[in-house]
Amino acid sequence: MDAVSSEQMEHFVAAASELHFAHAAKSVGVARSTLVSSIKRLEADLGYPLFDYTAEATTLTDAGVALLAQANADVARSAANASPRPAGGKAKASKGKGRAPAVKGAPRVGKRRQSR
Repeated sequence: MDAVSSEQMEHFVAAASELHFAHAAKSVGVARSTLVSSIKRLEADLGYPLFDYTAEATTLTDAGVALLAQANADVARSAANASPRPAGGKAKASKGKGRAPAVKGAPRVGKRRQSR
């Protein structure tokens, strides 16, 4: 299982949790085709299918259920060992959104007043 990347596991956990590839892809922030190809590569690396592609709805195989349980245990273990991040950070000033809107009756910036 050394050949399995963390990205592939993340994609698998998202798809297994959602049981809908498009929703899982959106939650991970990738295209649906990217998620499906990542899961297909994971299945090829492991040597067995994780999803039942013949079913009407997306379902996990027994191997997929076992891998999901293992992945959730790994995530819980790593979360327990992780040190909390310090709060705060460097504050940044807002630079605005561009030009100020034109106000009726106010002189326009950069335009000379017309003489009479």
